[in-house]
Amino acid sequence: MSRWAVRGAGTGLAALVLLGLAPGMATAAPSDAAVAAAQAERDAAAAQVGQLSAQLAAAEAAAAQAGQNAQIALQDYEETQAALEEARAAQAAAQAAVDQAQAELDQGRADVATFARDSYMQGSTSPGITALMTAGGPAELLERASLLEAAGTHRVDVVGQLTVLEQQATAAEQQATVAADQAVQLESQAAVQLADAQSQEMAAREQTAALAQQQEVVEQQLAAADATVDQLTAQQQAAAAAAAAAQQAARQPASVPASRPAPQNATPQNPTPQNPGSGPAPAPVPAPSTGSGSGSGGGGTPAPVPTTAGAPSTSAVQTAINAARSQRGVAYSWGGGGKNGPGYGLNPDAGVYGYDCSGLMEYAYWQAGISVGGTSRDQYYRFRNQTVARADLQPGDLVFWGSGSSYTSIYHVALYLGGGRIIAAPESGDVVREMNMYYGADYFGAVRPTA
Repeated sequence: MSRWAVRGAGTGLAALVLLGLAPGMATAAPSDAAVAAAQAERDAAAAQVGQLSAQLAAAEAAAAQAGQNAQIALQDYEETQAALEEARAAQAAAQAAVDQAQAELDQGRADVATFARDSYMQGSTSPGITALMTAGGPAELLERASLLEAAGTHRVDVVGQLTVLEQQATAAEQQATVAADQAVQLESQAAVQLADAQSQEMAAREQTAALAQQQEVVEQQLAAADATVDQLTAQQQAAAAAAAAAQQAARQPASVPASRPAPQNATPQNPTPQNPGSGPAPAPVPAPSTGSGSGSGGGGTPAPVPTTAGAPSTSAVQTAINAARSQRGVAYSWGGGGKNGPGYGLNPDAGVYGYDCSGLMEYAYWQAGISVGGTSRDQYYRFRNQTVARADLQPGDLVFWGSGSSYTSIYHVALYLGGGRIIAAPESGDVVREMNMYYGADYFGAVRPTA
């Protein structure tokens, strides 16, 4: 939208000011031409507002879409960040497995070395035939045969175990490498997604701020045009009234008698009615007030006073609702808050301590012992088998809005309180608060969380 088009509505007003016709500067009755010029300027400003309204609506829709896209991009980042944390944990576990396998491998190698040393010292590593031929007699021959058999079996066990340990160590190394590579990839992906989400969020806020400023300029120009027309019209009407009064005074006689005698047959000022029943009716007695004022003299029915249905339930639903309500007034923070309460968000809200929409829901239900997840679409997906129809909404249900038909398009969530009311962390610059439930084309659906 052109700034020059927005400023155009004020051009004529500036001209009127230079001519001395703006409010507070007129020194004489404005001419019909001046009033007509001001009205033309007012009409032009009004027409320009009408022309801009469609553009403003389109800009509003674009800003809203940018905000939704930023929320979706933020959730992409948050989910990748969660996967990154899991990958880092897997990497740490894989490295621990590598360390354990290496320790076991070192021990296995030490066992083989010990076995070889002991076998050599005991002569069991000599060729079997030599060991038997050097026996001193049948008894020693049998003893050496048994020793050779046991030694051979043990040697096979030790070597086999060492082979297994080497294979385990190699597998652990490979797993650790894969986990490390995955963590690096996820970290890079998360960085890109975060930068994209932040860029979209800041762009959405800039669009919204520019829209508000543009709207304000146009409205001020139209108001100024209206004020100018009203002022000039009032001056013109006052001048016309003064002229009419002067003409009326000019037509009056030069002198007027101070008093005139009353006619002889004048009617008395307070005649006594011949028939008492024909006089004016007495004033009616005022009816009792039906207002709901706080005075004690009112006789009407007082306005109904809201009542509480009963003590709050100790159920998980009521606990979650109470927890959410306890956060009313806490600032909205993009990417902020979670199950442990409010927190600092992500840039551009890195310095804002509060909640985003899903962070508030996560906190509320965590106080009731239920984990609903950290993003709005995850909160829907976890309970996708417990969806609720619009007509069946109950207190405690999570209600969602999305830009498409897939749950991945969800960008906002709130907690249904009942009676057509919800509580949410709505948007940047706002706070956690209760409001009327709304649907619209973006309403996605609702779920009912359970433990």
